[in-house]
Amino acid sequence: MSSVTAIDVGKHTKPVNWFARMYERFCGGSTSLQSPFLLAVRLYWGWQFAQTGWGKLNHLAKITDFFSSLGIPFSAFNAHFVAGLEFVGGLLLIAGLASRLTGFLLTASMFIAYWTADHEALVSVFSDPGKFYGADPYTFLFASLQILIFGAGFFSLDAAIAKRWRKRA
Repeated sequence: MSSVTAIDVGKHTKPVNWFARMYERFCGGSTSLQSPFLLAVRLYWGWQFAQTGWGKLNHLAKITDFFSSLGIPFSAFNAHFVAGLEFVGGLLLIAGLASRLTGFLLTASMFIAYWTADHEALVSVFSDPGKFYGADPYTFLFASLQILIFGAGFFSLDAAIAKRWRKRA
């Protein structure tokens, strides 16, 4: 019985090894797309954040009034802060500089946007997911979370600075 088992195992190891090699190649190829994908996310959503921030900076009175209507304390200060964060944060994302910190700050800002302006969508994340991902902050939140979690990728100032630091050390 053991000799039959050994023969059967021997017959099946070649397809298993072939599948393992193919899967390893697939994973390697997929991994090579990570940095170009992160670059595309940073460029597109960095531009979107910068434009949104710039629009807020040019209409601070309206943004302050909107924040006041939502009951946000220190609405003038918060309007300036959020506008600046989105504008400068967007530029930093484009450059890939301080990306994880920027991703963290923008993620926090988008959660606050959900909490204050789209609270119903936020609390319905499980009961009505369509309402959650249909809300305005969703795509901005998702993009900033990607950069927070995965970093800026190889094509960034963060990577260039890290490479230079490694050479010096």
